[in-house]
Amino acid sequence: QVSGGEDEIQQLQKALLDYLDENTEIDASLVFSRKFYIAQWFRDTTMETEKAIKSQKDEDSSEGTHHAKDIETTGQIMHRAESRKKFLRSIIKTAPSQFSTLRMNSDAVDYEDACLIVRYLASMRPFAQSFDIYLTQ
Repeated sequence: QVSGGEDEIQQLQKALLDYLDENTEIDASLVFSRKFYIAQWFRDTTMETEKAIKSQKDEDSSEGTHHAKDIETTGQIMHRAESRKKFLRSIIKTAPSQFSTLRMNSDAVDYEDACLIVRYLASMRPFAQSFDIYLTQ
């Protein structure tokens, strides 16, 4: 369960990183997996921000007027992206041994939970969301 207030995706990412950090002694490849996920999430956040800016510019050029609702939505996306980037930067700067002090219910995440989190986060990716279109083509 995810507590309210904080970004749900960010909490799931924390839980997954906790699990990976906890089990790096068992499987050394988890160190690579942890770094890969951090890099991929940072890239996704950057791409999401760029798409929001591009869509805002496209709307402005096609309509010629600003809509307060669209600007607010883009502002919210930018704010959320910056908070996610800040979180990921803090994780990158934190040494793996220090990361254990930041754990959020580390004993609550086991292998099955980690697999479920990975599947959920993967389902949010653009390829997974458009998989039916790829199959149809």
